[in-house]
Amino acid sequence: MTNLLSEMLATRPWLLADGATGTNLFARGLQHGDAPELWNLEEPEKVRAHYRDFIEAGSDIVLTNTFGGTANRLKLHKLEGKVYEINKAAAELLAAEIAESGRKIVNAGSVGPTGDLYEPLGPLTIEDGKNAFAAQMRGLKDGGADVVWIETISSEEELTAALDAADETGMPSVCTLSFDTNGRTMMGMTPQRLVEMVHARPVKPVAFGGNCGTGASDLLVGLLSARESLAADDILISKANCGIPVFEDGAVRYNGTPELMQAYAGLAVDLGARIIGGCCGTTPEHVRAMRRALEGHTKGDMPDMMAIVAACGTLTGATAELLGDGEGKESTRQRRGRRRN
Repeated sequence: MTNLLSEMLATRPWLLADGATGTNLFARGLQHGDAPELWNLEEPEKVRAHYRDFIEAGSDIVLTNTFGGTANRLKLHKLEGKVYEINKAAAELLAAEIAESGRKIVNAGSVGPTGDLYEPLGPLTIEDGKNAFAAQMRGLKDGGADVVWIETISSEEELTAALDAADETGMPSVCTLSFDTNGRTMMGMTPQRLVEMVHARPVKPVAFGGNCGTGASDLLVGLLSARESLAADDILISKANCGIPVFEDGAVRYNGTPELMQAYAGLAVDLGARIIGGCCGTTPEHVRAMRRALEGHTKGDMPDMMAIVAACGTLTGATAELLGDGEGKESTRQRRGRRRN
């Protein structure tokens, strides 16, 4: 399947994705509890400014403001009747900014989880999920999205539904899981299981990997654990949170500095990732710093867990267990002890 993302990957060793959407829209006045997606209709200039900031920071891939763009999520704001309109508008606003930039940039239609549980734990069937995702994706496609960017997924059922919807709508796709519970997703998926599922698809996603979760170290170690399962033509995505969330002055902030994200970006390349970006807390300033780091980086040896922890901070869970390496786990505990001193 020919698409802009694949074309750019064919000529570039890496591509830089953008950072957080919610974090940066809150900085522009979005209120907690409001639907960010409604801004595509009511505050289009602010959404365009958000896109523009990441384009100017050097992003090669920018995600649309549609993370919660399924009817399942929009119904919480009584907007389920505007799925097509909201998603189409988001992609159109981004397409306009890309055109004005004069650069070749991937218009990535963000597709987040429905928020509903699948059978047998909840009411949603895979067919229901597929239909909800397909309705969203049709709006993104008609608005000019180059690819659907399926992100922050936790369950096998939801991943199947979203990828089936991409196939049905004829859209190239990427997918990333959120490994946030001891190196697994909330629903128990491991990085290795993601690789297995992708390899078994009738239409293989253009790229796959991890996003969000906990800190940069946890995401990188999770990707490290999947390395032996990868095929030669697999394209890995790393889109980590900007450090760890902390509660300060009545608000949640992320403690990652531009320097931390620079170190993270270089390690992601060394791990084999070819699409690198930031997730929660990542601002255009962080992305600009990551761009500088990537442009000056020469790919090095595969980092081990100790190198990742030393550069990006301690692991927040038992992610180390994914490697099944007792010596590595002990080394990490020792590293944690040294960092506390």
